[in-house]
Amino acid sequence: MKSTFIGALIALACFYCISCSNKKTADLLIRNAHIYTVDSLFSKASALVVRDGKILAVGDETTLLKTYKANDTLDAGGNYIYPGFIDAHCHFYAYGLNLQTANLVGTGSWQAILDTLVKFAHTTPEGWLIGRGWDQNDWPNQEFPTNEALNQLFPDRPVLLSRIDGHAAMANAKALELAGIKAGDQLTGGKIDVKNGRLTGLLIDNAIDLVATKIPAPSTAQKKEALLDAQRNCFAMGLTTVDDCGLDFSEINLMDELHQSGELQMRIYAMLSDSKKNYDYLLPKGIIKTDRLNVRSFKVYADGALGSRGACLLEDYADNPGNKGFLLSNPEHFDSVAALLASTPFQMNTHAIGDSGNRTILKIYAKHLKGKNDRRWRIEHAQVVNAADFANFGNYGIIPSVQPTHATSDMYWAGQRLGKEREKGAYAFQELLQQNGWIPLGTDFPVEDISPFKTFFAAVVRQDAKGYPAGGYQPENALTREQALRGMTIWAARSNFEENEKGSLETGKLADFILLDQDLLTVPPEQLLSIRVLGTWIAGQKVH
Repeated sequence: MKSTFIGALIALACFYCISCSNKKTADLLIRNAHIYTVDSLFSKASALVVRDGKILAVGDETTLLKTYKANDTLDAGGNYIYPGFIDAHCHFYAYGLNLQTANLVGTGSWQAILDTLVKFAHTTPEGWLIGRGWDQNDWPNQEFPTNEALNQLFPDRPVLLSRIDGHAAMANAKALELAGIKAGDQLTGGKIDVKNGRLTGLLIDNAIDLVATKIPAPSTAQKKEALLDAQRNCFAMGLTTVDDCGLDFSEINLMDELHQSGELQMRIYAMLSDSKKNYDYLLPKGIIKTDRLNVRSFKVYADGALGSRGACLLEDYADNPGNKGFLLSNPEHFDSVAALLASTPFQMNTHAIGDSGNRTILKIYAKHLKGKNDRRWRIEHAQVVNAADFANFGNYGIIPSVQPTHATSDMYWAGQRLGKEREKGAYAFQELLQQNGWIPLGTDFPVEDISPFKTFFAAVVRQDAKGYPAGGYQPENALTREQALRGMTIWAARSNFEENEKGSLETGKLADFILLDQDLLTVPPEQLLSIRVLGTWIAGQKVH
């Protein structure tokens, strides 16, 4: 009897060893999870297996535990896994640099800005004083300020303070002097504000560059710090890929160096700025594609922003008769860029806010795209579109790349700028989605907050955090939760020509995923902004 029992144990042990040896090996197995794959069927799973930085399998936990033996196993505790968020439009590098300057976001008055700047000046006693983030629309008096107080506080130090959208800035007299700006100077695509024959310090769009180009360039150490600071904050928000809109080739080279050294792990879809030196650099090289970096597009600017009344409109601003805004370059320039890129594999991605800006770019794109295509040329923002122009997005395969928080930031005053009838074509995400059947979403940080949860909330609820307005802002253009999630994952990947490698959790794709403590698809709307990122993984490695 004893020998029979021992024999049974030996047989069981042998069976166990054989079954173990028959299991496939993996690096990581995550179990006890609610997984949204965001595949074509929007299917769900309970376990995920990773090997060599890619997804080996995703499916039922019981089956995968029987099939795979992993070096590491993670019990997700019943929490929620999604593909890593992809921000289809942001300014990753600029955001990092802004962390080194005076933060003016949320300042409720011009005096609050001055107080903040005085404190900041004590921490940086020499050189230029740079700040960013003010918005006169948040002040009791919504008029643009003038620079008298800046001149008194800082007579010998140049100061440049950029508006939240980057399309307006306030410069003090010293900065204007260094730039050689005089009352009465004119330029294309910008405005130098003058009252009673004197410079007020207010600069709109291209006029800002007259001063900004005088600021000493950041050191390599500062650039590196900016990129790593931005990466840390993005990982904490569940971002695993960012579309950095408007870079010079030297900045892309630095990103590539930091990718190669392993210090920078964030995946970056980089758009080179519209300048001759960037065309001369990239076009002969062709597309640059590494494991972490994808460079295959150029960022062009059609017009300014609605908040600073620089967006180009078909008719006058409702609250500023005689002003239609302006294009930042002549239409011939945009046409020449389109002609140049049409014979290459590169995307043309153009910032367009006003209905005239959008119409101008849509017509130029249509001329060179010649009907349906898969070039995926994008219009960034597509913020105000005339009713007659929506169909051109679908007719010519033009992709509207939108940022939902712009709607909930601008909704308090957009009607004043546009008038009620024209406002109907603004922030029309659902109508834009219908043109091609998909739409990529982004934040435009640091113009808006870095949080993708605010993007999701603004897209589906169309309210501010206090629940205003009741029923949502133009709720007919809200996205469903599934649409919003796709816009932040697989559709964002598609806008970058990366849908076959990321954006959904499917076998063979990159193991970029996030773990959240609540379900984006089912929690009450008021809980969406309280969702926490429990972990962020890139290529199966936990980075947050």
